[in-house]
Amino acid sequence: MQELIQHLQKLPGIGPKGAERLALFVVRAPEAQVRALARALVGARQSAKTCSRCFNLAERDPCPICSDPGRDQGLVCVVETPADLAALETAGAFRGLYHVLSGALSPLEGVGPEGLRLEELKARVQAGGVREVIIATNPTVEGEATADLVARTLEGSGVRLTRLGYGVPVGGDLKYMDGLTLSRSLQARRRLDPD
Repeated sequence: MQELIQHLQKLPGIGPKGAERLALFVVRAPEAQVRALARALVGARQSAKTCSRCFNLAERDPCPICSDPGRDQGLVCVVETPADLAALETAGAFRGLYHVLSGALSPLEGVGPEGLRLEELKARVQAGGVREVIIATNPTVEGEATADLVARTLEGSGVRLTRLGYGVPVGGDLKYMDGLTLSRSLQARRRLDPD
């Protein structure tokens, strides 16, 4: 039981209490359910491939997004992780391609510029066909540093560089917003033109 808890605790977002709850669930679950979970874990690990174009995780290379002729090939959205890509895809508002950096700059975690897929992004842009790169890193200190690094890497490339807008969330209440969110919202304001 302790070994199971230790392994579960290594999963992102799972602390000691969560690992213990999951372990208790696993040992109490029907054996068929546990075997199915184990098969799914092993199967996902064995079938997951990294797309050679965008570096997303998929079951084939190139991934379904990169091989979709209906996507705007000239629009590339740069994200930190496959999870960020999945969030944008779930929203259904973006019909271009992606580039997954495989992380964000984080000196405390030992992630420097060489740990990101910046050279691949630069080569992709230099190959031609890309007219705009949307930098969609997370609004964290690491994400902002990564966005600046991406912009510096692509400086002089001739492509339009844009940053994902940030601000007040829909349904949000101004009195509960932090100063940075309000500041970004004011910077990203747009003109309202009557129809």
